[in-house]
Amino acid sequence: MSQAPPPEPMREGIPFVISGPSGAGKTSILRRVLECDAGVRFSVSHTTRAPRAGETDGKDYFFVDEKRFRQLIDEEAFLEWAGYQGHLYGTSREAVAGPTREGLDLILEVEVQGARQLRERSPGAVFVFLIPPSMELLEARLRSRGSDPEDVIRKRLERAREELREIHGYRYVVVNAEVEQAVTDFLHIVAACRLERERVLPLWNDRMNFR
Repeated sequence: MSQAPPPEPMREGIPFVISGPSGAGKTSILRRVLECDAGVRFSVSHTTRAPRAGETDGKDYFFVDEKRFRQLIDEEAFLEWAGYQGHLYGTSREAVAGPTREGLDLILEVEVQGARQLRERSPGAVFVFLIPPSMELLEARLRSRGSDPEDVIRKRLERAREELREIHGYRYVVVNAEVEQAVTDFLHIVAACRLERERVLPLWNDRMNFR
């Protein structure tokens, strides 16, 4: 009777840091990624902005007031935090450490300022920048929302140009010309990172005695 193979060793999850300009399609793509890969979770950030329609505290964000947010800064509870459009956003250390300890890969959707902090504080993270195929299409997407006045759209476009200058600090770039292809590209990045030598060999060294 053949002996059952031993269970695979537990690996630590990988934080995937995702940035990109407003209108690049981050929300749509990341939702599809979560649907396609059960081993990936979304990191829940803290924010001082009010919940939008349909958002749930603890699922979409941890909604706190500015006093509480700044208290968490003083307590060094955040791996990264930044201001955006008049509100504060931050990723807590425990929001990353908890799921990755359980072997879950984690998506952190952060602004470029927060990504700079994470490069120093989360050396094992993988940085991915999401872009539209052109600035013209980005502007069209922002206008198609029909929810922002002209001055807000202009500010978002100006900020997008500033953010694109940070692209050289990211390991991967996903172009969102078509959502399903962008989702596939992102899933390929996740699969490849799980097989990196530095992540695999420590798990199997005891059994394989790598030299």
